[in-house]
Amino acid sequence: MTFHNEDLPVLFHHTDQAAVSRQRESTQATRAQLFLLVAAAGAAALPAGPAVGGLHVFAAVSALAYAGVLAVGVRAGSRRARPQWQLNRSAAEFIKSLAWRYAVHGAPFGSEAAEPEEVYRARLEKGLDELRKMGWEDPRAAGLVPQDGEITGAMRRLRGLDYQVRRETYVRDRLIEQRNWYRRRTEGARRTTALWSWTIVLLTCLALLLAVLGAFGSGPGAAPAGLLSAAAAAGIAWNEVRRRHPLIEAHTLIEQDLAAMMVVMQTTITESQWPSAVYETERYVSPQHTDWLARHSS
Repeated sequence: MTFHNEDLPVLFHHTDQAAVSRQRESTQATRAQLFLLVAAAGAAALPAGPAVGGLHVFAAVSALAYAGVLAVGVRAGSRRARPQWQLNRSAAEFIKSLAWRYAVHGAPFGSEAAEPEEVYRARLEKGLDELRKMGWEDPRAAGLVPQDGEITGAMRRLRGLDYQVRRETYVRDRLIEQRNWYRRRTEGARRTTALWSWTIVLLTCLALLLAVLGAFGSGPGAAPAGLLSAAAAAGIAWNEVRRRHPLIEAHTLIEQDLAAMMVVMQTTITESQWPSAVYETERYVSPQHTDWLARHSS
């Protein structure tokens, strides 16, 4: 038995795609604002240059870039891309976690649960209702996905299998897959962080050199140093927006917890302890747990 994302409800796939789309929109808006700010600083640092009808070209380019920053910010604010990205991601991960818990008899859907399908639908609606209160746009209200709390055929089939098969499927297709995902994200973030850190150091050193030369009355003047400072500041801001440092630490801790849980599930967990073990594992991979670890990382 295998169980992958393709076997999850339609509502999961819709919210997952919405989260990806809104994340892309949010990051592109932030990237555009930072680029326009650096471009505006660069144009302002250039000499007056040619004038067309009394209008200095480079100064006009700088003004247009600053206006572009404001326009992008207003559009991003009206679209609510960032909050909708986070709400849709929370919804998608909540649905995925609930579906897995139902399919493998995780709490509160253990073997002794009466009417587990009704419990699943009640838990689903309760969780999504909390997200709607925070502004989540439910696609079911627009008729984009079915209204009912869908339970797929794969979820029912997996739930109907014996404990050993459910345990093997969960450990392989959920726990190990999720652990590997955190490992890949951590390794990629470390490489990107190192690249950006060295870039910022290089820009800062160049600005420092120009500032020292200016202090002794030589060098090209203050404008190039200001441009380099703006570029370095944009790099720092981009790193902060992406939250790479705290997420690296959070993902590393979660990967360690999942590795430890994998050993426990394969060796000491009994069938009676299984529902609570699945519940605890799903708590580790929740976005709320990741955010908590990222906020409290050193």
